[in-house]
Amino acid sequence: MSKVNVIKNSNLSSYSSSAIASSVAQIATAESCSIIFYPANSYGLEIAPRTAVKLEAGYISDCIGLDYNGGDIIASKPVYAGKAVTKSKSERTNKIFSLRPNIFTASESNSTSVTICDFAVNISDKDLKVKITGLSKNEGKLDVSEADKVVSGGRGLKGPENFYIVEDLAKSIGGAVGASRAVVDAGWRPHGEQVGQTGKTVSPNIYIALAISGAVQHLAGMSSSKIIVAINKDKDAPIFKVADYGIVGDIFDVVPKLTAKINSLS
Repeated sequence: MSKVNVIKNSNLSSYSSSAIASSVAQIATAESCSIIFYPANSYGLEIAPRTAVKLEAGYISDCIGLDYNGGDIIASKPVYAGKAVTKSKSERTNKIFSLRPNIFTASESNSTSVTICDFAVNISDKDLKVKITGLSKNEGKLDVSEADKVVSGGRGLKGPENFYIVEDLAKSIGGAVGASRAVVDAGWRPHGEQVGQTGKTVSPNIYIALAISGAVQHLAGMSSSKIIVAINKDKDAPIFKVADYGIVGDIFDVVPKLTAKINSLS
C-alpha cells in the first residue's frame, strides 16, 4: 500500500522555501522516513539542503544514477564540469538526494491501493522569514530545464535579431529555446535560457546546438542529453566530440531548410 500525505496549512499559501523544508522534515520525522528525493531543479536545489539541515541528513545533489549495494545507496553525480562521474554514499541515517530531471524513468507501481491523508504541520514565524508574495509567468514558454527537446543558439548567430532561427526550429519540434553563456552575457537572451555550468543543467531527449562551439562550461550543462545534434561551420568545434549527429555548415543556410522540412512532415 502507498501513502500520500497532503500538507494543509494556511501559511503555505505563499511560497516559502524554509516553511516547506520544515513541513517535509516534520512529515519525515512522523513517518520515520530516512530517504527523501527532490528534483535537481531550482525548486529542489533550494529546499533540499534546508531539509537536510533540519533532519541532520546527508545530502548528495544532482544525481544521474542510483545503485543499491549492501544496504547502501550509491549515488553517481558529474564533477569537474561534467568531465568525470563520482560515486558517493552518505554515512548518515537520514539521506537526501536531488535527481537531475529527465534522467530517471518512472516505473509502474506494484501497489494496488493508495491512502491519502491530511497532515497538519506547525509553521513558526522563524520559518516564514522569507516568502514569495507574487508570481509572474511566461505563458506558453517552455523551461529549458524541464523540456524534453531543447534548441540552443550560440555566438555564431551574430546578433539577437537572428535568434528567430533558433525559435523557429524549436517551435517546429515543440521544444524550448536555450542559449550559451556568451549569448546571455551579450544581452541577446535572458539568463533563464542559459544552458551551462553557471546556467541551467538540461537532460532532454534531444538537444540541438546551433553555432555553439562547445566550451567546457556549456558541455557541463547539456552533456547528459540523450541525443545531441550539433550544427556548426567549424568542423573542429569541440561540440562535435560529444554530438551523436553533426552537420558542418552555415546555420543560416542549413537550419531554415531543416525547419522547413520538419514543418512539411507535421
